[in-house]
Amino acid sequence: MDILAHNRQAWDRQVEQGNRWTVPVGPEVIAAARRGVVELVLTPTVPVPMAWYPPLAGADVLCLASGGGQQGPVLAAAGARVTVLDNSPAQLAQDRLVAEREGLELRTVLGDMADLSAFGDGSFDLIFHPVSNCFAPAVRPVWREAYRVLRSGGALLAGFDNPALYIFDWETMERGELVVRHRLPYSDVESLSEEQKARLAADGSPLEFSHTLEDQIGGQLEAGFLLTALFEDPWVDTKELLLSAYMPLFIATRAIKP
Repeated sequence: MDILAHNRQAWDRQVEQGNRWTVPVGPEVIAAARRGVVELVLTPTVPVPMAWYPPLAGADVLCLASGGGQQGPVLAAAGARVTVLDNSPAQLAQDRLVAEREGLELRTVLGDMADLSAFGDGSFDLIFHPVSNCFAPAVRPVWREAYRVLRSGGALLAGFDNPALYIFDWETMERGELVVRHRLPYSDVESLSEEQKARLAADGSPLEFSHTLEDQIGGQLEAGFLLTALFEDPWVDTKELLLSAYMPLFIATRAIKP
């Protein structure tokens, strides 16, 4: 199965369906960013602390697997030189829509988050990588490439799922039951029955993969990063994820390239 192609088509469809992570920001958010008020999330609800950002005016920023018109235009309005890389043409179109509407300059690049060969070594001062590596079968290549394209002293801001989320059966969770079903790390390709995979294909849903904390955090350290900060997102939305009533399901990290 061509996972990259499947997820490209799936996210294009998510844009058509109005998935919350595909809806561009409004003019008021851009106006606030121009005044220096930047409120972005790496995880569903907790804003990234301003202390996590380098000075944004004139900074070269890569929004990694971060299309949708929600982060790139805000950082551009704050004065950064922004490149948005995403696997979905429709998601990238949302960034261009906001840029054209607001008179902003940003570059969009169609590509795989694990392959940043379009960029030279040391191209960026900041990488903004919200929850998205759950759609990649392997995460350590993402960290290695992020390290390569960052300049010395540059920051990687990343959000990702708590892997415990994937141990439970999603279908029974939607019915209000927590049933342990899957061995971790989880994979839509390997962990589901043929019937379940057929339903995913019919729905046009992206394929998801869990990654161990050893890969998520240890992988950043192995790539050469120094971890400087971390928070958990206590987002409690039991209508979407019942498990969120019992534990934080998302983690954000700040790491520096020495």
